Amino acid sequence: MQINSFRLRAVSAVASLIFVANSAWAVAPFTVRDIRIEGLQRVEPGTVFVSLPVQVGEVYNDDKGSAAIRALFGLGLFKDVRIEVNGDVLVVVVEERPTVADIDFVGTKEFDKDVLKKALRDVGLTDGRPYDKAQLDRAEQELKRQYINRSLYGAEVVTTVTPIERNRVNLTFTVIEGEPAKISEIRIVGSKVFSESTLRGLFDLDTGGWMSWYTKSDRYSRAKLNADIETLRSYYLTRGYLEFRVDSTQVAILPNKTDIAITINITEGERFVVSGVKLAGNFLGKDDEFKSLVTIRPGQAYNADEVAKTTKAFTDYFGNFGFAFARVEARPEIDRANNRVALVLQADPSRRAYVRKINVAGNSRTRDMVIRREFRQFEAAWYDGDKIKLSRDRVDRLGYFKEVGIETQEVPGSPDQVDLTISVSEKPTGSLSLGAGFSSGEGLGLSMGLKQDNAFGSGNSLGIQLNTSKVNRLVLFNTTDPYFTDDGVSRTIDVYHKTSSPYQDQTAYQLVTSGGSLRFGVPFTEIDTVYFGAGIEKTTIVPGTSLPTSYQNYANQFGYDSKALPLTLGWSRDGRDSTLAPNSGRYQRVNAEWSPAGEARYVRATYQYQEFIPLNKQFTLAFNGEAGWGAATGGRTYPVFKNFFGGGLGSVRGFEQGTLGPRDSSGSVVGGSRKLNLNAEVLTPFPGAGNDRTLRMYGFLDVGNVAGSDGGLAINENANSLRASVGVGISWISPVGPLRMAFGKPIKKFDGDKIQTMQFQIGTSF
Repeated sequence: MQINSFRLRAVSAVASLIFVANSAWAVAPFTVRDIRIEGLQRVEPGTVFVSLPVQVGEVYNDDKGSAAIRALFGLGLFKDVRIEVNGDVLVVVVEERPTVADIDFVGTKEFDKDVLKKALRDVGLTDGRPYDKAQLDRAEQELKRQYINRSLYGAEVVTTVTPIERNRVNLTFTVIEGEPAKISEIRIVGSKVFSESTLRGLFDLDTGGWMSWYTKSDRYSRAKLNADIETLRSYYLTRGYLEFRVDSTQVAILPNKTDIAITINITEGERFVVSGVKLAGNFLGKDDEFKSLVTIRPGQAYNADEVAKTTKAFTDYFGNFGFAFARVEARPEIDRANNRVALVLQADPSRRAYVRKINVAGNSRTRDMVIRREFRQFEAAWYDGDKIKLSRDRVDRLGYFKEVGIETQEVPGSPDQVDLTISVSEKPTGSLSLGAGFSSGEGLGLSMGLKQDNAFGSGNSLGIQLNTSKVNRLVLFNTTDPYFTDDGVSRTIDVYHKTSSPYQDQTAYQLVTSGGSLRFGVPFTEIDTVYFGAGIEKTTIVPGTSLPTSYQNYANQFGYDSKALPLTLGWSRDGRDSTLAPNSGRYQRVNAEWSPAGEARYVRATYQYQEFIPLNKQFTLAFNGEAGWGAATGGRTYPVFKNFFGGGLGSVRGFEQGTLGPRDSSGSVVGGSRKLNLNAEVLTPFPGAGNDRTLRMYGFLDVGNVAGSDGGLAINENANSLRASVGVGISWISPVGPLRMAFGKPIKKFDGDKIQTMQFQIGTSF
């Protein structure tokens, strides 16, 4: 019915053109006294008047009549156009195309409707636009393309057009999605040196496993296949196979449209060893400095990664001297008789340039100055590759943008000048979270958070946190100005009120702490920041059903209310590749706290060190060490409410949370002023999850304890008091936050230790 209607309209339009053209040819030229437009419903008359090639007071002829019809049809707003002449009045009669009133989808489960509406909007079909059958056909093809990208090759789309009042139509796309096509076979033909199973293990795509419902690794994707082929190519090129090539790739969809077979034909070639590395070209008289950047080693197998790393290092080094257009090429001289290759690094520094102007693009919300103050490359200064890269990384680390890129453009007519354009893609930086969590240590807790990392585009952060777990309750307000001073000193203000209870019996007693602090962060280098500040807090011991003797003794001596004036000093360096799922890098943190005034006078310090070492693509070795120390000052007793606790997640797994350490005469665990934790983990993607790092399993070995001595260097003056455990666990970046679950078994324990085999928590760190 739709097709016949479209054909009738098309024939009518062509016939109208022929008729009007014949009529216009027969009309003698005349001066137009007036122009009338008939048939408009939603289109503005001005749109028609602007498109007409003739105006009032001008001479009308047959050529202008034909041009007017072509122009009006070209707008795409009308399905019929006629021009009539009434004396010296020109009458334009139009029939508008129907307008799309609403677009709806039926049967769509794989996609959110908003995603599909955006896809149709990209091909020009959206609410309020004229209805066009040709555009509707393109829309159907676009919907099918979206489903093909999700491996749903059997998806069918049926469109229903429903006319409604005021010459409008509703469009309904009914989708029969069908079953997704899954990879049933992956073949790598031509592999001799490495087994086919070894090469398939490099791929993110596979033929499925018991976790495929989560990873979707058996869903075919052209982008994923291309990435896997590049991984395969890199595997050979980094092992000496200089002439490796992928001859062809066949992706066959079986007639049932649910099975896919992939065949990759390769030629391995011979393995080549590097015989030597030579420099050629102009190296600015700094040949020795450039030679120190070479990571290619003669006598070792050709490694494309090392070649790329060296040429990039050369290009970057040229950039440090202002040569923005330097070209470095690694030219291989192949000796096939002996399977050896000599590499000639040919350099052309081209010309030196300085930066004329730095432009910022894509920031509709964030102020320019928030981005510009992170730059270490300045306008009117020589081009410096290191400073430009550092500037880009600093902008990216702000966390306000999804993507950050820098482009270099030559200035026309000025060969020694370049303009830099930093392009950013903003992302939402505010969040409101309402939720609940449950942990084996703290029970059920409700949480609420309101945070804005880039408040009003200023770069400042504002936040409110609320937690209502049984053990730790918290209300916190904080704000940070990362550029409190022009040279990058940050300022953070915290105001908090928290209530904590013992892990074992939440009714035994409570510690209520209220206070505030002011901290400053001073960037001593690009990667090192030192923090210092001061605060004031009041801690109240609230007796319950069983107040420990040590707490009672402290209250008898200093009162149930203790004020403190903590002065803080800290340092941090974070070189991990990810904060949520790290695979490589190092993290260090030092914090010191000293209270010289008030009832609570003490000094307290912690140090944490983490190292992540990738063993291969799937296995990562992780180490964590944390030490804590506290002591009384001013001849007073160390405040018991500043004690450390041990056991459980984040400490020694397999022991109940917070149960390690000294006990007082009442038998209550009261923590200690010394803490030591040593953890080692081997992480790997969860079986069946492919190379997905958001879901990993790990094996661990934990050693640690807490001591209560106010002096001495060892835990309880005896290393034999350390507890130890081994076990396995799961780490998952879940939709509600990072989740870690551990199954631990103590291998060194003492009488009275409380054991807990399974422990889990959302948001727990290493």
